Amino acid sequence: MAAKAKTVKKTTKSDIVSAYMEHVLMHGAPQSVFSFCKENEIEESVFYQSFGSLEGLKKGIWVDFYTYVEDLLAKNSDYEAYSSREKLLTFYFTFFEMLTANRSYVLWALHETESRLENLKQLGDLRKKVVEFGKELVSTDNEEKKLKITKKPVALVGEATWVQFLFLLKFWKDDESAGFQKTDVAIEKSVHTVFDIFDNTPLDNILDLGKFLWKERMA
Repeated sequence: MAAKAKTVKKTTKSDIVSAYMEHVLMHGAPQSVFSFCKENEIEESVFYQSFGSLEGLKKGIWVDFYTYVEDLLAKNSDYEAYSSREKLLTFYFTFFEMLTANRSYVLWALHETESRLENLKQLGDLRKKVVEFGKELVSTDNEEKKLKITKKPVALVGEATWVQFLFLLKFWKDDESAGFQKTDVAIEKSVHTVFDIFDNTPLDNILDLGKFLWKERMA
């Protein structure tokens, strides 16, 4: 009777990502693609089919986070009926819930080197996604406005969404509250404030957000 051929499991892009995230938490950053692949029994040629470098892999992980959240939102049958404000709130709540599930890796990635600029480089591709998301939200709102003067500046809102994301990322990173409840409060207050600013009714929420941030700073 002929022996059965041994089945070799194909290494997927997801396998490489999982191996990298576990590797850095257990052993620190690999020195090269070669050493990473060698230590994790991955064919180097297979790695390069998915990523061009370790830097590309790190950027890809953040994009995967975004894509995962995007897919979750798409599966929510109620999401499309939400207002732009509700969509942004849902996006942030879902995104930071997902980051919390991967908190050990995210904190490592954000502190890999002493250079803040170097650590933020990995967010480059994610930035494009978040900015575009912000633009899409405001473009949808603008379609419902008849007067040009009442329309929100698309490019500005897109950039503001990214700045807001960075603020929330920093807040979440430093948050030591149970269940990261303070981050949830920061998300809600910051989103309402940004929308109120562009709706020209900012005072109450700006003061509310300011008091909250000052309280956190002094705690």
